[in-house]
Amino acid sequence: MNDESHQKNPWKTLGTKLVYENPWIRVREDDVIRPDGQPGIYGVVQTRIATGVVALTDDQQVYLIGQWRYPHEAYSWEIVEGGSDDDETALQAAQRELREEAGLEARHWEPLGNELHLTNCHSDERGYLFLATGLTEVGACPDGTEDLTVRKMPLDDALAMIDTGEIKDAMTVMGLLLLARKVASETES
Repeated sequence: MNDESHQKNPWKTLGTKLVYENPWIRVREDDVIRPDGQPGIYGVVQTRIATGVVALTDDQQVYLIGQWRYPHEAYSWEIVEGGSDDDETALQAAQRELREEAGLEARHWEPLGNELHLTNCHSDERGYLFLATGLTEVGACPDGTEDLTVRKMPLDDALAMIDTGEIKDAMTVMGLLLLARKVASETES
Protein backbone atom coordinates (compact mmCIF):
# COMPACT_ATOMS: atom_id res chain seq x y z
CA MET A 1 0.00 0.00 0.00
CA ASN A 2 2.54 2.54 -1.21
CA ASP A 3 0.41 5.26 -2.77
CA GLU A 4 2.77 8.00 -4.00
CA SER A 5 0.01 10.65 -3.88
CA HIS A 6 -0.01 10.35 -0.09
CA GLN A 7 3.74 10.91 0.13
CA LYS A 8 3.60 14.53 -1.10
CA ASN A 9 3.38 17.29 1.50
CA PRO A 10 -0.20 18.66 1.50
CA TRP A 11 0.75 21.52 3.86
CA LYS A 12 2.03 24.93 2.73
CA THR A 13 4.05 27.02 5.21
CA LEU A 14 3.51 30.77 4.78
CA GLY A 15 5.66 31.96 7.68
CA THR A 16 7.12 30.96 11.02
CA LYS A 17 7.90 32.68 14.30
CA LEU A 18 9.78 31.62 17.42
CA VAL A 19 7.41 31.65 20.41
CA TYR A 20 9.62 30.25 23.19
CA GLU A 21 13.12 28.90 23.68
CA ASN A 22 15.17 27.37 26.52
CA PRO A 23 18.27 25.11 26.52
CA TRP A 24 16.16 21.98 25.84
CA ILE A 25 13.37 23.03 23.47
CA ARG A 26 12.20 25.66 21.02
CA VAL A 27 8.54 26.29 20.26
CA ARG A 28 7.62 27.80 16.92
CA GLU A 29 4.29 28.73 15.42
CA ASP A 30 3.83 28.38 11.67
CA ASP A 31 1.19 30.12 9.57
CA VAL A 32 0.01 27.44 7.17
CA ILE A 33 -2.43 26.46 4.51
CA ARG A 34 -3.88 23.16 5.74
CA PRO A 35 -4.47 20.11 3.50
CA ASP A 36 -8.13 21.20 3.14
CA GLY A 37 -6.99 24.56 1.69
CA GLN A 38 -7.95 26.60 4.77
CA PRO A 39 -5.50 28.88 6.61
CA GLY A 40 -4.34 27.83 10.05
CA ILE A 41 -1.52 27.68 12.55
CA TYR A 42 0.66 24.74 13.52
CA GLY A 43 2.69 24.72 16.73
CA VAL A 44 5.92 22.73 16.61
CA VAL A 45 8.18 21.80 19.52
CA GLN A 46 11.78 21.45 18.35
CA THR A 47 14.14 19.34 20.44
CA ARG A 48 17.63 17.93 20.54
CA ILE A 49 18.20 14.34 19.43
CA ALA A 50 16.87 11.92 22.07
CA THR A 51 18.81 8.80 22.97
CA GLY A 52 17.99 5.65 24.88
CA VAL A 53 20.38 2.95 26.08
CA VAL A 54 19.44 -0.59 26.98
CA ALA A 55 22.39 -1.66 29.15
CA LEU A 56 22.50 -5.47 29.16
CA THR A 57 24.68 -7.66 31.36
CA ASP A 58 26.13 -11.01 30.29
CA ASP A 59 23.43 -12.79 32.33
CA GLN A 60 20.51 -11.00 30.59
CA GLN A 61 19.87 -8.31 33.20
CA VAL A 62 19.04 -4.74 32.24
CA TYR A 63 19.54 -1.47 34.07
CA LEU A 64 16.53 0.75 34.71
CA ILE A 65 16.62 4.32 35.97
CA GLY A 66 13.88 5.56 38.27
CA GLN A 67 13.07 9.24 38.45
CA TRP A 68 10.25 11.71 38.95
CA ARG A 69 8.97 13.05 35.62
CA TYR A 70 7.73 16.59 36.14
CA PRO A 71 5.32 16.87 33.15
CA HIS A 72 3.39 13.73 34.16
CA GLU A 73 3.74 14.30 37.91
CA ALA A 74 4.69 10.65 38.29
CA TYR A 75 7.62 8.39 39.08
CA SER A 76 8.94 6.60 36.00
CA TRP A 77 11.13 3.53 35.40
CA GLU A 78 13.13 3.93 32.21
CA ILE A 79 16.17 2.81 30.33
CA VAL A 80 19.03 5.33 30.36
CA GLU A 81 17.79 8.32 28.35
CA GLY A 82 18.88 11.80 27.47
CA GLY A 83 19.35 14.42 24.83
CA SER A 84 22.37 15.18 22.71
CA ASP A 85 24.44 18.30 23.05
CA ASP A 86 25.01 20.39 19.91
CA ASP A 87 28.45 18.88 19.25
CA GLU A 88 27.50 15.23 19.89
CA THR A 89 26.35 12.38 17.70
CA ALA A 90 23.52 10.23 19.01
CA LEU A 91 26.02 7.53 19.99
CA GLN A 92 28.26 9.98 21.86
CA ALA A 93 25.23 11.30 23.75
CA ALA A 94 24.15 7.75 24.63
CA GLN A 95 27.65 6.93 25.91
CA ARG A 96 27.71 10.10 28.04
CA GLU A 97 24.23 9.44 29.44
CA LEU A 98 25.14 5.85 30.37
CA ARG A 99 28.10 7.15 32.40
CA GLU A 100 26.16 10.03 33.99
CA GLU A 101 22.94 8.20 34.91
CA ALA A 102 23.93 4.57 35.51
CA GLY A 103 27.64 4.97 36.22
CA LEU A 104 28.50 2.50 33.47
CA GLU A 105 30.73 2.28 30.43
CA ALA A 106 30.27 -0.31 27.68
CA ARG A 107 32.81 -2.02 25.44
CA HIS A 108 30.23 -2.86 22.77
CA TRP A 109 27.57 -0.62 21.23
CA GLU A 110 25.01 -1.35 18.54
CA PRO A 111 21.89 0.39 17.31
CA LEU A 112 18.53 -1.08 18.33
CA GLY A 113 16.35 -0.35 15.33
CA ASN A 114 16.31 2.81 13.22
CA GLU A 115 15.53 6.48 13.80
CA LEU A 116 12.32 6.96 15.78
CA HIS A 117 9.86 9.86 15.55
CA LEU A 118 8.67 10.09 19.15
CA THR A 119 5.86 12.64 19.14
CA ASN A 120 5.41 13.52 15.49
CA CYS A 121 2.04 15.22 15.84
CA HIS A 122 3.55 18.27 17.56
CA SER A 123 7.33 17.76 17.75
CA ASP A 124 10.30 17.15 15.47
CA GLU A 125 11.92 14.97 18.16
CA ARG A 126 14.03 12.16 16.71
CA GLY A 127 15.21 9.30 18.88
CA TYR A 128 17.88 6.63 18.64
CA LEU A 129 18.11 3.47 20.73
CA PHE A 130 21.32 1.61 21.47
CA LEU A 131 22.25 -1.70 23.07
CA ALA A 132 25.26 -1.44 25.38
CA THR A 133 27.08 -4.61 26.47
CA GLY A 134 30.42 -5.45 28.07
CA LEU A 135 29.56 -3.18 31.00
CA THR A 136 31.99 -1.77 33.57
CA GLU A 137 30.94 0.25 36.65
CA VAL A 138 32.60 3.70 36.78
CA GLY A 139 30.35 5.72 39.14
CA ALA A 140 27.36 7.88 38.26
CA CYS A 141 27.35 11.66 37.94
CA PRO A 142 23.76 12.76 37.25
CA ASP A 143 22.73 16.28 36.27
CA GLY A 144 21.42 18.63 38.94
CA THR A 145 17.89 18.13 37.60
CA GLU A 146 18.08 14.38 38.21
CA ASP A 147 17.38 12.48 41.43
CA LEU A 148 17.88 8.94 40.15
CA THR A 149 17.53 5.38 41.40
CA VAL A 150 19.50 2.75 39.48
CA ARG A 151 18.04 -0.76 39.42
CA LYS A 152 19.31 -3.93 37.73
CA MET A 153 16.87 -6.74 36.96
CA PRO A 154 16.30 -9.69 34.62
CA LEU A 155 15.08 -8.68 31.17
CA ASP A 156 11.95 -10.79 31.66
CA ASP A 157 11.07 -8.82 34.83
CA ALA A 158 11.46 -5.52 32.96
CA LEU A 159 9.23 -6.84 30.18
CA ALA A 160 6.63 -7.81 32.81
CA MET A 161 6.70 -4.18 34.04
CA ILE A 162 5.59 -3.13 30.55
CA ASP A 163 2.70 -5.61 30.67
CA THR A 164 1.51 -4.36 34.08
CA GLY A 165 1.79 -0.69 33.06
CA GLU A 166 4.55 0.05 35.57
CA ILE A 167 6.73 1.11 32.62
CA LYS A 168 4.98 3.72 30.49
CA ASP A 169 7.89 5.57 28.87
CA ALA A 170 7.78 5.08 25.08
CA MET A 171 11.56 4.89 24.52
CA THR A 172 11.81 2.28 27.28
CA VAL A 173 8.97 0.18 25.92
CA MET A 174 10.44 0.30 22.42
CA GLY A 175 13.99 -0.42 23.59
CA LEU A 176 13.06 -3.37 25.78
CA LEU A 177 10.74 -4.91 23.17
CA LEU A 178 13.35 -4.51 20.42
CA LEU A 179 15.91 -6.16 22.68
CA ALA A 180 13.52 -9.02 23.50
CA ARG A 181 12.94 -9.59 19.79
CA LYS A 182 16.71 -9.57 19.15
CA VAL A 183 17.37 -12.04 21.98
CA ALA A 184 14.57 -14.34 20.75
CA SER A 185 15.88 -14.32 17.17
CA GLU A 186 19.42 -15.09 18.36
CA THR A 187 18.12 -17.93 20.54
CA GLU A 188 16.29 -19.44 17.52
CA SER A 189 19.46 -19.31 15.37
